[in-house]
Amino acid sequence: MIMALNILIGVAVLAVAATLLAGLFNLARGGEGAGERSNKLMRWRVGLQFVAIALLVVGFIAKTAIQNG
Repeated sequence: MIMALNILIGVAVLAVAATLLAGLFNLARGGEGAGERSNKLMRWRVGLQFVAIALLVVGFIAKTAIQNG
């Protein structure tokens, strides 16, 4: 279970990084609607960050429960 959680945490962190970079590149590229697209990507980033942090918390709780129990 812990191994699966570690993999999910890694995937979530990579998704956050990819979304952040996509938003920054889109904003730097400019053009019509770039600000709107970057805003949407940054909202996705916030949601993905929430998922990553929630998985980290679950991982810490699971690891503590396994070590203590």
